[in-house]
Order: sequence, then structure tokens, then C-alpha cells
Amino acid sequence: MDCRIAITSDITGILSLQDKNLVTKISEEQKKNGFVTTPFTTDQLETLIKRKGLFVLDNAKEIMGYTVAAGWDYFAGRPMFDYMLEHFGRISYRNMAITKDNSFQYGPICVDVTLRGTSAFSNLFSKMREEMSGLYSVGVTFINKTNARSYKAHTTKVNIETITEFEFNGNSYHGLAFLTKN
Repeated sequence: MDCRIAITSDITGILSLQDKNLVTKISEEQKKNGFVTTPFTTDQLETLIKRKGLFVLDNAKEIMGYTVAAGWDYFAGRPMFDYMLEHFGRISYRNMAITKDNSFQYGPICVDVTLRGTSAFSNLFSKMREEMSGLYSVGVTFINKTNARSYKAHTTKVNIETITEFEFNGNSYHGLAFLTKN
């Protein structure tokens, strides 16, 4: 399985995987196995590809996972992300203030259900972290508190640390951060 920066021909596979795991399209039972809350359009994915902020797990041209990572300018104007930057901007992580210049938004990450519990998640996360390390010091993300599987994977498999908890739009979230360089 190849873990790499996405290219335009990956978009159809990414959208298909997103559709199978989007919180608004799956059952309550399926949600227990993880889900993504942030949908992306073809245009948004194309922009991420141009910025080298979209990463995939490619198994013989079948997209089995993807993740997003981009600076705050990419997410500007979207209420959740504007709130996060304002909220996280008042929090330090490992004695470093989180700012729009030294941090980026990571996620969502989505791995095909057949690969959950394997090294696929860690490998995809590591590729993203490696690529972003030349641009930013800190990655930040949020996980809906109802997505226990994602929270466990992030805090145990890749050791992301919880730095805050917050409410937004009637939902409760964990706010997490990680250094791009160990």
C-alpha cells in the first residue's frame, strides 16, 4: 500500500470513501466504528492537492484512506475553523503559543473500515506529519466526543495530546495538538 500526497486522479476514490463514512450518511451502529464530520467538494479537494495538503493510502489505485492538512487561510470563513483558531490561540502547547503562523489544521482522516485497527492510520498520519513539518511547528485538530474510536486512535496510536475541550454548534469536542517534529 502506497502512502503519498494525493493527485487529481485520486479525487473520485476520496469522495467515494468520504461518502461511505460521512456522519450524516451512516447508521448509529456504523458510527461506533468511526466517522468523518467534514465533507469536501471536488473543488476543495483540487485546492488541497495544489497546496500539497491532501494525503492518501493507495492500494493498487483504490483509495483506502485519506487525510487533510492545511494552513488556517485554507479554512478561513468556515465557522468551526474560525472558532478553533480563536479558541486555540489562547492555549499554549508544550510552552508554545498556538498561532495561525506556527500551526495548521489537521483532519479529517478517514481509513477504510477493512483497514481499521491496522497500521494504515499511523502510516497515513506519519506521512502527513512529515510533509507538514517543513511548514509548521504544531498541528491541531478536533474530534467529536461521540467519536470514541477516533479519539482512542489519535491518543494511543499516534500520541496526540488533548489540550482543551469545547462546545460548538450543539456538539462537544476534544481539541488536540501535536508537534510536527519529535
